[in-house]
Amino acid sequence: MGIFSPAPYHILSYGTLLGSTAFHTFINGILASRTLPRPNFASLMSRLFPIYFALQSALPAVLALTYPASRNPFGPAGGIAGVLDARNRATVLAPLAAAFVCAVANLAVVGPRTTGVMEERRAQEKKDGKKAYDAPPHSQEMVALNKRFGMLHGVSSLLNLGTFIATVVYGFTLADRLV
Repeated sequence: MGIFSPAPYHILSYGTLLGSTAFHTFINGILASRTLPRPNFASLMSRLFPIYFALQSALPAVLALTYPASRNPFGPAGGIAGVLDARNRATVLAPLAAAFVCAVANLAVVGPRTTGVMEERRAQEKKDGKKAYDAPPHSQEMVALNKRFGMLHGVSSLLNLGTFIATVVYGFTLADRLV
């Protein structure tokens, strides 16, 4: 093994994906929401999420590209061919594809829509003279925006959790190869 082997890049990519997802999901997001005023938290996350979701989207692809070949000469090949090998579909392809799809959905669809609703809420706050998170009553428009934001935020959280779970599942396959 050396710098030309895909194996070290595979391990580093896996560690980065698992570590960044775990840190952001269970530490960074929670701590920031409890520490920052809500407008500052929203501003931070709207700038952080595109980078975070892009990283979550790119790393499963890097993992597929750097998938190390089996040491067994009759085992699966490396790279995409190894990922697509029939023997690896459930243990390699499925979790990597799930992580990728969840992250891309957050990057390309759910994240931008959530940010859009946040901007709509800011505009509605100016019209209403009341923050979205202030105690009710709210205008009908704000109630609808809050409901839409809550739904999108929930979907985004589930997709993020999907990426995390798929990454952990793949970690068991990766660890099994080390034994």
